[in-house]
Amino acid sequence: MARMNRFNGWLALLAAGVMSLPAAASDLAREQRWAEQVVDAILTGEVEMLDADGQEFLSIYTESDSELLKGGVILIHGIGVHPDWPDVINPLREQLPEHGWSTLSLQMPILKADASVADYYPIFAEVTPRIDAGIRFLQEQGIDNIVIVAHSLGAQMATYWLARAEEPPLLGLVAIGLSGTRHADNGDVPAWISGITLPMLDLYGENDLPTVRDTTGERAAAAGRAGNTAYTQVEIAAADHMFQGRNEALVDAVVNWLDENAALSSD
Repeated sequence: MARMNRFNGWLALLAAGVMSLPAAASDLAREQRWAEQVVDAILTGEVEMLDADGQEFLSIYTESDSELLKGGVILIHGIGVHPDWPDVINPLREQLPEHGWSTLSLQMPILKADASVADYYPIFAEVTPRIDAGIRFLQEQGIDNIVIVAHSLGAQMATYWLARAEEPPLLGLVAIGLSGTRHADNGDVPAWISGITLPMLDLYGENDLPTVRDTTGERAAAAGRAGNTAYTQVEIAAADHMFQGRNEALVDAVVNWLDENAALSSD
């Protein structure tokens, strides 16, 4: 009940602050609408309101009850959606805890429904405090073995953050459906990958988007420039960008990679 009261209080504060948003900022009114729908539908996990530089935002924490807790996974959704999105995010959010990984799924900055990927780059600065808040939360739960698993535009956000983070307290990054495109103004995924030396799984579908499928070589070359010998690409057969009908293969691939890297972390 206390958590729900806090959530309702957050909705009121959010509604009051929407009118004062700067031009390049997350659409908090849309975040509010998503949150109202998501919270009522959650059957597994707990709502947690986190603080990002004074701005509260929604997250969902799903604790593992496995006898062997292997660590925590921060989940980052794709363009314009929410932290319990039925494709990719929800299957990972609910199933990774069954394999010993608690999950914390974050609401990332979003824009209006018709915004393009390029429209998002000016608000990437809002990504950093949200991921930082997620890491702090997991550490407060006593979890130090932390991995980011991110999808689509969220994978770009995670790559952007990780390339800039100094000594990030992470085990690694799983980037699902990561585009390797370059945008003149702000977005340069290969440049971000070339700044990452932590273990990284570049996971994509056989029938993924052309911007993902056709840039595998560019992403691998960027990892090579970083000297990242722990960079791996894995293709999931018959999977599209949303992994519809291929959730089991998706979860298995992520769990296998996490378990291999968790073993390395304990050496």
